[in-house]
Amino acid sequence: MAREINTVGVVGFGTMGAGIVEVLARTGLAVKVVEVDATGIERGLGHLEHSTSRAVRRDKLSSDENTALHGRITTSLDLNDLADCDLVIEAVPESVELKARIFCALDEILKPEAIIASNTSSLSITEIGVHTKRPGKVVGLHFFNPTQVLKLVEVVRTVVTEPDVITDVVAFTERLGKSPVVIGDRAGFIANALLFPYLNHAVKMLESKYATREDLDAAMRYGCGYPMGPLALLDLIGLDTAYEILDTMYHQSRNRLHAPAPLLKQMITANLLGRKTGRGFYSYDGPDSPVVVADTQTPQSDVDGAVPARDVQRVGVIGTGTMATGIAEVFAKRGYDVVLRARSLEKAEKAIGAVRKSLDRAVSKGKLAEADRDATLARILPAVEFVELADCDLVVEAVAEEIGIKKEVFAALDEVCKPGAVLATTTSSLPVIEVAAATSRPADVVGLHFFNPAQIMKLVEIVETISTGADVVATARKICLDLGKHPVHCGDVAGFIVNALLFPYLNDAVKMLEAHYAEADDIDNAMKVGCGLPMGPFSLLDVVGLDVSLAIQRTLYLEFREPGFAPAPLLEHLVTAGRLGRKTGKGFRDYT
Repeated sequence: MAREINTVGVVGFGTMGAGIVEVLARTGLAVKVVEVDATGIERGLGHLEHSTSRAVRRDKLSSDENTALHGRITTSLDLNDLADCDLVIEAVPESVELKARIFCALDEILKPEAIIASNTSSLSITEIGVHTKRPGKVVGLHFFNPTQVLKLVEVVRTVVTEPDVITDVVAFTERLGKSPVVIGDRAGFIANALLFPYLNHAVKMLESKYATREDLDAAMRYGCGYPMGPLALLDLIGLDTAYEILDTMYHQSRNRLHAPAPLLKQMITANLLGRKTGRGFYSYDGPDSPVVVADTQTPQSDVDGAVPARDVQRVGVIGTGTMATGIAEVFAKRGYDVVLRARSLEKAEKAIGAVRKSLDRAVSKGKLAEADRDATLARILPAVEFVELADCDLVVEAVAEEIGIKKEVFAALDEVCKPGAVLATTTSSLPVIEVAAATSRPADVVGLHFFNPAQIMKLVEIVETISTGADVVATARKICLDLGKHPVHCGDVAGFIVNALLFPYLNDAVKMLEAHYAEADDIDNAMKVGCGLPMGPFSLLDVVGLDVSLAIQRTLYLEFREPGFAPAPLLEHLVTAGRLGRKTGKGFRDYT
């Protein structure tokens, strides 16, 4: 028979503890909170009052409901006051020793059938539970911050957790209006095990001066639709918390990708912990403030004009695929004359037809006037011979992702393009310097990685090789801004920014599935609900294409020789079996 959970204790009244208390009290439960001192109680009540008052102002909670909610909560400095609780949730700082002491004390106080849960985000539930005489009634109950908003709760079972305890805790979690996912006891569980290596990788990129903090964050927001960039997210989480989670994961996995970046330790030592101290990767207008203020690292607005850009009026686009036609449309809409080169006149005309269809859709949706559509189409001319690109100021190559084909294209452009013309490649993963080396003018070659669909996606990665001229980079940036895009700058390293951060995370998700730690649906749900991502990793892999994903992951592995970047065998097997995702109707899921 299912146990009744009506009175719940919470140990720890910090940000997370206060959030859990609010969720419990909103559900109508009697809640008893214990803190170590009066200051902690006062701080927790302040967090609670701030949150509930805001809910009242936004009409998400009535004044009467707010009064009733606070009436269900009692506070104490003594763990003995939790003796009659059916469930106690521990939400103290991430220290095994501290949590173990609390669990040991609770074990002596609580009735035999009571459940003890830890809200830890990464520590071993087994290691905490062995300090009690009831390890079968110990579980992990990992809420996500802000607890009042995020639905996901990771319910963590150990090898000795009793099945009926898991059943009762899952039912209790659903009663709170949450989405529980039951998983085993592994460092980082689902969400943090996938999230924190990605965050750590971003810190290492910043540490090596590969890209600026602003560009790293903008790349993931505009390129992947993430709600926050990795460094801004670390500031929100707290650099000390992130370090502890990564360190715990590393000691369990011995995976170098989990070893905290040295920069994290340096910043923690300097008390640059993120929002809570007013400074982290960014500077804020005060402790606990979300408002970013300018500091010495903030890019200066006059940098854009520091190096003169070349004049660009006429643009060549090479290719007939989705990316090529999208880029041609973007340039023509902004008033540039465009020469769209294909291998035959028929293919060129067909590509222009694809642009016409796209513009017609915009007209039908009321987003574009018919006159503007006609003017845009009039600016695009078809071409077959490379010599027809001779008078272009900028040529953008958007052919197949094969280095041999791209090198042939750039060699041909080198022969016909006028001196001073900027030659750009839209490659998403191949070395830009290799195509530049096929010309006698490597200083004029730059990477311009548009994201698909080019008409919609704001991000463009500007990839600078060791040979690219400063004025060429300035020209690329000026053009991107003129097109209404958000340019980010990076070096000529496999994956650039977005793919270098995104695909190892996707690969880790496949490895997690391969290890039978969790189901694909649970992993997708954890990342969407728990981390606010627009798509879960398996949904995204099926959209991108498993063959494309495998090729990018292999490129990253060959470039960095990092064991953790080796493609997951399951990914390779699915590609071999022809399960490539949505385009073949079968990938990680079957599509009708």
